[in-house]
Amino acid sequence: MLEYVRKERRHGDKPDKISAMSQQRILIVDDELPVQEVLSLYLQREGFHVQTAGDGEAALTAVQTDPPDLVVLDLMLPKVSGMEVFRYLRAESNIPVIMLTAKSDEVDRVVGLELGADDYVVKPFSPREVAARVKNVLRRAAPPPPQDDAQPAIRHAGLSINPLTYGVEVDGERVALTSTEFELLYFLARHPGQVFNRDQLLEQVWGYEFPADDSTVTVHIHRLRDKIEPDPSDPRYILTVWGVGYRFAERG
Repeated sequence: MLEYVRKERRHGDKPDKISAMSQQRILIVDDELPVQEVLSLYLQREGFHVQTAGDGEAALTAVQTDPPDLVVLDLMLPKVSGMEVFRYLRAESNIPVIMLTAKSDEVDRVVGLELGADDYVVKPFSPREVAARVKNVLRRAAPPPPQDDAQPAIRHAGLSINPLTYGVEVDGERVALTSTEFELLYFLARHPGQVFNRDQLLEQVWGYEFPADDSTVTVHIHRLRDKIEPDPSDPRYILTVWGVGYRFAERG
């Protein structure tokens, strides 16, 4: 892992500069110093302001003292576990989180996604991939555009989706969604009846330009159904096309 990261630091592709980046702040939490150094260098060259923490206790202090715009969080941490830090973040804030996990930590990845992680990256990783995912997550978490440029609201069978406020209501009751959940729902709802496979949704909603585990989509679909469907086991809005993918119910 460390040898891989050091090699990319010396010979990896140079990142593209972000124009007009307003110094969004990234907190990198990892107990491996070379990982901190490489990701910090790469994200700083992309235009981000970067802070680091080497254990869960330091991460909690950093978040409480000066909340960042996004946290890149390793799950295997000393003092306080990464999962405990993540649970705190989800209970106390809406800060986007990208988890760093080992290939063997599939259960932790799924649990993290179910609890509301915005994305994850499996070690060993490319710093360029992490930077791309940071930008994609921040894009999804950005405030909605001005009204003149916004997409129209969508209403269908008791479901209301407002892209101006990222607001969702089901039968008049407000439903709280993460930015990624909202983007996934709104994308599907803008294409009623059209079937998308998991790879297409990863590309269109997550903006992935790297291979990714399609369980990310599956977990987000399950979370969406739990929040918006009157009966998640018999969905009204987000339908499964077995062996293919998912589609939003056609509006009559």
